[in-house]
Amino acid sequence: MRGGKRSRTGGDQTLKEAASIDRPSSVSSRERFEVLVLGLESVGKTSLLDALSGRLAEASGYSGSTLHCQVYAEDERDWIDTPGIITDSDAATVKDSLEALARAENVLLVLRAHRAAEELAELLPLVGARKVAVALTFKDRVVSSQNGGPEKKLKVWRQRLGVPVLLLDARQPAPIELAELRMAVENADQVKRDQLSDLPAFTPQSEGKAKLGLERLLGFAPLSLLLLFGPAWLAVTQANALADYFYAPVLGALQAPLEWLNGLPQPLPALLSGEYGVVAMFPFLLLYALPTILVFSAILAIYKNTGLIDRLSYGLHPWLRPFGLGGRDLVRVVMGFGCNVPAVIATRSCSSCTRGACVSAISFGSACSYQLPATLAVFAAAGVVWLAPVYLVVLAITTLIYLRLTTPTALRQARGELLLPPLGNLHLPRWRPIFREVMQSLRDFTFMALPIFIGICFLAGLLQWSGILALMTWAAQPVMWVLHLPPEAASAVVLGSIRKDGLAIGLLDAEFSALKVPLESPFQVLTAVYLAGVLLPCLVTLLAVAREMRPAFALKMVGRQAAFAFGFAVVIAWVGACFF
Repeated sequence: MRGGKRSRTGGDQTLKEAASIDRPSSVSSRERFEVLVLGLESVGKTSLLDALSGRLAEASGYSGSTLHCQVYAEDERDWIDTPGIITDSDAATVKDSLEALARAENVLLVLRAHRAAEELAELLPLVGARKVAVALTFKDRVVSSQNGGPEKKLKVWRQRLGVPVLLLDARQPAPIELAELRMAVENADQVKRDQLSDLPAFTPQSEGKAKLGLERLLGFAPLSLLLLFGPAWLAVTQANALADYFYAPVLGALQAPLEWLNGLPQPLPALLSGEYGVVAMFPFLLLYALPTILVFSAILAIYKNTGLIDRLSYGLHPWLRPFGLGGRDLVRVVMGFGCNVPAVIATRSCSSCTRGACVSAISFGSACSYQLPATLAVFAAAGVVWLAPVYLVVLAITTLIYLRLTTPTALRQARGELLLPPLGNLHLPRWRPIFREVMQSLRDFTFMALPIFIGICFLAGLLQWSGILALMTWAAQPVMWVLHLPPEAASAVVLGSIRKDGLAIGLLDAEFSALKVPLESPFQVLTAVYLAGVLLPCLVTLLAVAREMRPAFALKMVGRQAAFAFGFAVVIAWVGACFF
């Protein structure tokens, strides 16, 4: 963490001047009652507001990020959902929540009932003298008795805090509970702070031996890895198989427009219908990239909604700390297999101690929805489909070595344990919030990644038309002998450095059914694919990293990644030369 140990936030003095929150167009311009909803991660804020408003959130203009404040408009109220506070973290999302809090007058504190006292102690110093109401969630996870045990404890909480306190199930709140919550925020008041010691605890339900056994099983790191990557790998391979089926008909439907575009004056054909043309690449974008992104988003949303992601993250955390990552960071790396851009943006919820390593891991080791199908296509054309799992294992091992050698020791040791282990049963998914997260990924892809993709297509087309791309390929050819590769493989390395599907364009023939580069052994195929896919992040990812982490970080990351990728490729090539 920069500057050594960070002091705990104590109040408004440490907050930046807040940025204003843009209202959605559906909200009336007249003055409305605003309630800022504040809580730690995974307390059920968003599910609760979804039930209160009966509609999906409309995003405010917060830093152009997927992790931002959202406004839920309901009648005459605006519920402002903030990113979950992460205990003892200086993540960018935490700063966004604090900046929004600086402008708020009315606050709804959302606490998990079985951890209410400790979460109140974390959040109460932040709210200052603002008017507060308290919602205790996970009602279904606390012990209830015939003599009204929870109600007696609620009464004590209300008397000691001097503010409305409600106990409810955020996942499926009853209509009467929602009505009481609306009334509670209207009657919010300043918290009395002189009787907060020894607040009665809401006893969590016993989970039973079977449940505890399941918790221990999910804490087994190899199983956590299998559950995290297995369904994603199965889904993406099946999505690619379906895309293969529809690729030829879609490409056939574009033949007439492509022929017409080819008759236009240069450089328009190069920009629109050439190998990197926007129109020519449309089938690949529509059939391969977009479905893969949506599949990964849906899988991660289901894992998050059921509570499984917390357990997987907790189980993997000790294994990842020596490499500068935390268990929560691995979720962003997996997300990068759909698209690197949303994954890089999602690192805003990482601590500054691990964010740099997480972004580097995404750039180096997350084979995105362009790279992975192109890699599988090359292996299939070369007749070495069995190399696919080998490639992924090599990618994982080299990524971990890269992180271990590039992450400073102080950052790797900055936070050794997760503060709060997961608690409570796993539950069935609720499809509405899952649909919301998938739609958010679709919006991010449409409004953030897609414009950059179009710009990169134009840039690559201009480089090809001007001859600069051919010059870059020629300059890279002398290096190929170090890697035991033919000079023709240089084009795949150059094209893959611009856009990840470029490795297939550089290695495969026009029908994408056979190699056009004479690669004589499986190790040569593996070396060429590895170097083309890892040498540099694609330009779309690089721009996203520069925007999120500063240009200086992006440039340093590029140089470091290129050096390590080339070194790893040399090792792969020479190990292969010893056997073939």
